[in-house]
Amino acid sequence: MAALVIENLRKSFGATDVLKGIDLSLNSGEMLVIVGASGCGKSTLLRLVAGLEEPTSGRIVLDGRDVARLDPAERDIAMVFQNYALYPHMSVFDNMAYGLRIRGLSKDEIGKRVQETAGLLGLDALLARKPRQLSGGQRQRVAMGRAIVREPKLFLFDEPLSNLDAKLRVSMRAEIRRLQRRMGVTSLYVTHDQVEAMTLGDRLLVLHKGVPVQLATPMQVFERPADVYVAGFIGAPSMNLLDAALSHDGTAARLKGGFLVPFRDGKRPGSDGRRIVVGIRPEHLVPGPEGLDVTVDLIEPLGSETVLIGRMESRELLSIKLPGAVAGIESIRVALNGEHLHVFDADTGLRLDP
Repeated sequence: MAALVIENLRKSFGATDVLKGIDLSLNSGEMLVIVGASGCGKSTLLRLVAGLEEPTSGRIVLDGRDVARLDPAERDIAMVFQNYALYPHMSVFDNMAYGLRIRGLSKDEIGKRVQETAGLLGLDALLARKPRQLSGGQRQRVAMGRAIVREPKLFLFDEPLSNLDAKLRVSMRAEIRRLQRRMGVTSLYVTHDQVEAMTLGDRLLVLHKGVPVQLATPMQVFERPADVYVAGFIGAPSMNLLDAALSHDGTAARLKGGFLVPFRDGKRPGSDGRRIVVGIRPEHLVPGPEGLDVTVDLIEPLGSETVLIGRMESRELLSIKLPGAVAGIESIRVALNGEHLHVFDADTGLRLDP
């Protein structure tokens, strides 16, 4: 299986630097998911790997060969697009077979590969249909099938599920992961969907303004975000980030209004009054007799859980996630569990560990 190595990859459009030096490597058979806000450079990175854009500098090494300046057809890479990119005048069979015909494979080999892939994706009965006769989910499976039949060294996915409804996204997400694991093809997957990012990837790359800010397993990114940006980006609702200062002995955070929150895992470096940001996820705020008083502005019932959005006495916003259905709450007192606190430097935004 192929492995992908990207070294100091940069891309500029005129005076605008979109990617500012990307270094990463994928193991054979690994799926890496790339996430980040719109404009962070994730789709540009995918297009550079695919050969649809030429890098300003840097190397893209696939299976030991630098492909950064090769044409897309020479890279042995298959890409699944957001808009399916199917030929509307061709049948499902011909859409899937087109790339193989271009490569000069025999009719028997083409038929064998298409039939096997159609069986894998449940498209056997649809091979004679045109794209307009298919549902969104069926079109996406055809687009995946067209990539699979080529047996490429690398799969690229550019937000392939964003045009599907919520229920279909769940089933297609599971289908993509099942197929990728079964085939063992090295894959890059770009998405803005948090659930896709957490469930699909072996590892997660978070991009921010063209710079990689964290590369780790999804749970490592969730449980130990590297900086304030990652902390606020990963998770829904996003992590609460509160301005605070370090206590004199470094063992607690002093929030606005003087409320003191002790750290359970040890002291943080710095002198008394050092500006910090304290992060805590909405699900880790627990109602209790002691804690922060919050005036509730909005109640969002989600069925199995409820999200409250309110303001503390300092006027800072706070999101609280409670189990079950909750209604009619105008105010609540919540405790900050010291075991679940995340501490960041207010100036650099970087995580502060004990």
